[in-house]
Amino acid sequence: MMSYLNDNLGTGESLVYEAKISRWSLFWYYVLGTVTLVYLGLGLLFFAAAWIKRSSTELGISDKRVIAKFGFIRRDTIELPLSKVESIRVHQTVMGRMFNYGTVIISGAGNPTATIPNIADPMSFRSAVLNTQ
Repeated sequence: MMSYLNDNLGTGESLVYEAKISRWSLFWYYVLGTVTLVYLGLGLLFFAAAWIKRSSTELGISDKRVIAKFGFIRRDTIELPLSKVESIRVHQTVMGRMFNYGTVIISGAGNPTATIPNIADPMSFRSAVLNTQ
C-alpha cells in the first residue's frame, strides 16, 4: 500500500527524511488501555486508538517541501515549500525531553505557521529541514 507521502510527491521530487509520532506521546492511551482491559475488553479501544493515531500520521521532508498528514477518516495535511520556511521551533515538555519527542513549529513566509505535535526525535526533524534547505 502506498503512503500519502509517496502518493503526493511531484515529478522529480524525492523523500529525504521520514518521521513518526512518538509511542511515548501515546503513553496515556496505553495506561488507560491496560487499566480498562479487564472491563469487557474496553481497553482494546484505547489500544486501537493509539495504533490508529500512530499509523495514520505521516511526516516527511522532500527535497522541495515539508509534508505532514494526520487522521484516518478525517484528514488534515500540511505542505510547506522549503523555500518559504523562515524559522523552526522545537517545544519539548519534561517528559518529551526524557523520551525524545516534542512539537515542531515551522514558520513560513507570509506568516503561515505549521504545528506538528509529538514527533519522535524532533531535533533530527529540525536538522533535516535545515540541511535540506
